[in-house]
Amino acid sequence: MSQPPRRPRTLNDARTEAEAAFKKTTTKVPEAPPKQVALPGVKELVSLRIDQDVLEHFREGGPGWQERINDALRKAAGK
Repeated sequence: MSQPPRRPRTLNDARTEAEAAFKKTTTKVPEAPPKQVALPGVKELVSLRIDQDVLEHFREGGPGWQERINDALRKAAGK
């Protein structure tokens, strides 16, 4: 069998190919954001839901209850 006749290239074909080639070379591949390293002694404000009885337990000790919760969480995390 013979091959079908090739259609002539048009300006639009060339432009489309050129734009595709340009896009490939100019498109940046997104990089993963760098992993943040925890700085010692730096606190981060978060919203946390804790059972009321647990919160009352830590607040009974007076001022410093947030640090005590932080220490308990650090111990639970194995740090």
